[in-house]
Amino acid sequence: MLNASTPVLIDPASKAFQSLLDRFAPTDATVLIIGETGSGKEVVARYLHHHSPRSHAPFLAVNCGALTESLAEAELFGHEKGAFTGAMQAQPGWFEAAEGGTLLLDEIGELSLALQVKLLRVLQEREITRVGSRRPIKVNVRVIAATHVDLEQAIRERRFREDLFYRLNIAAVNLPALRQRRQDIPLLAEHFLQLYARRLGKPSRRLAPDTLAAMMDYSWPGNVRELENMLHTAVLLSQEEVITPAQLRFTSAPARNDEQEEDSLAAFMREQLTLHGGQLYDRVMNAMIQTAMSQSDNNQSQAAALLGISRHSLRTHLAHLGVIKSRRKPGAVLMSASSPVPRERELRIGYQRFGNLGVLKARQTLEREFAGRGVNVLWSEFPAGPQMLQALSNNDIDFGTTGEAPPVFAQSRENALLYVAWEPPAPRSVAMVVPNDSDIQHIRQLRGKRIALNKGSNVHWLLVQILEEAGLRLEDVKVVYAPPKYPLTPSDYLAADAWMMWDPVLSDAEKSGQLRIVATGEGRVNNHQFYIARRQYAQYNDDIIAHVVDALGRTGKFIDRQRHDAAQLLSSELGLDIASLECALARRSHQTREMDLKVIRAQQTIADRFYALGLLSKPVAVRDAIWCAKVEQAEPWIAA
Repeated sequence: MLNASTPVLIDPASKAFQSLLDRFAPTDATVLIIGETGSGKEVVARYLHHHSPRSHAPFLAVNCGALTESLAEAELFGHEKGAFTGAMQAQPGWFEAAEGGTLLLDEIGELSLALQVKLLRVLQEREITRVGSRRPIKVNVRVIAATHVDLEQAIRERRFREDLFYRLNIAAVNLPALRQRRQDIPLLAEHFLQLYARRLGKPSRRLAPDTLAAMMDYSWPGNVRELENMLHTAVLLSQEEVITPAQLRFTSAPARNDEQEEDSLAAFMREQLTLHGGQLYDRVMNAMIQTAMSQSDNNQSQAAALLGISRHSLRTHLAHLGVIKSRRKPGAVLMSASSPVPRERELRIGYQRFGNLGVLKARQTLEREFAGRGVNVLWSEFPAGPQMLQALSNNDIDFGTTGEAPPVFAQSRENALLYVAWEPPAPRSVAMVVPNDSDIQHIRQLRGKRIALNKGSNVHWLLVQILEEAGLRLEDVKVVYAPPKYPLTPSDYLAADAWMMWDPVLSDAEKSGQLRIVATGEGRVNNHQFYIARRQYAQYNDDIIAHVVDALGRTGKFIDRQRHDAAQLLSSELGLDIASLECALARRSHQTREMDLKVIRAQQTIADRFYALGLLSKPVAVRDAIWCAKVEQAEPWIAA
């Protein structure tokens, strides 16, 4: 299924599935969509909405797994003024925002048990109660839930409520994995080839017969999303009309089919049990791990993905094999008896695919330079700064990049971070945009309008400045907190009147001609870029931090001197037009610099303003969170 209104379903398994959807769509029944990651659960939910009487009203999707435990209830059901520290105005939640339409609760299995109780009541009574209020509010919303996990198993493990499961399971649909509907692959492939050739401004592409044969034999562990990404990359990088098998990036060897795989595996296991019954488990486990490590060139994250386990589980097995040392507590350093040099260390980087870190990752600079130093580099992608800093707080990453506002919010929540370095202002890289046909022409017309933004991000600070310039307050507009997203869909246009956006999607949105800029950051915000480290990590790994800053400085010079080459690298990562990326890169200097008094004061101004507005729970002292390299450990700083 490709979009909400035009499905491509020719495989018998797909036709049976669509028949079920067509029966559910016109009703108001709660639907539970069960399917593997990447199989298109949100597309199915949009199909149900598009073919329902609610199609004229909003379709909103919220990822339950991305909701923080402390704010999840307020995000879903809204809150009243004064409900908690920092709640300076009443705020509707996702249910109220979707009034009259459809709300998709994606990854429903990730909700806490306490919230599951509240959600069950909402589904039964069709009313919500905002945090800080006792007054129920009736809501007219159709709920669609989606999950990739086995909820019945979650019930047995007491992670999911049985009564909520039965309430959601009124109309359940199992979305077939792509390997279970292989006859759809040719049409899906043709669709994505045409789509990305058009988007990237390239001539049409077609698959060679042996390319299509390889795709038909492949197991598609990432489902339709993997197929789309693979063809997107192929169109982007191909110079010829015909795409060959060598241009496809399969994550594992193409398989004959599921049944043949299972029969072969069962036969092999029977033979091995006969020969090595008492020792088989350890032998098979060790062989699998060693083979996966060899196939991934000893990259632990890639090996874990091949095996279908977490990296934590893989490291446990590697420790049992004696390949690595047992896991240590966060911040501890493994030392040998004869040398103070650590035997093995990690650097976990949180990044967005645009900017210095995106280029640094694409060029594999750190991996090469750390190869002989016993430092393993791991990358985790985040859509924006607030999400990255949440991961930093949870000890999921050690280092990352973000804009001006997120570190301020993080410090007020006791996040033990350090500012490591910064890049010069780029005020034109952030803006408020509206549809071309919007009646909003000036910022003074924002009163009462719905404005979508990623909470705690740089554009949050820009909105405060825009409103102040127009003599308005946050209470004078309706702020819709939403995760970063582009391109915008028809349902997004219904959910908000304006969107706060940043590069590179801002440049791409301008180039598309569908959106119009109302105000940029010029004269309003600096829009600095900061590099942030976890305080405890920096204390034990000062030399690693210094080396990364050095590499960032060199990468910044590469971007500014060879902008087209940098845009080409990012284009293959982001799937955006090279011209849009060159425009985005030109709007800022990428020269990494040491923290100085001027930029510290600028950050303090933001912190003080947010605290005065009641958006921060406590005052923040930025000067207490500045990293200083230890002279005896740090490598020489390469000045910008």
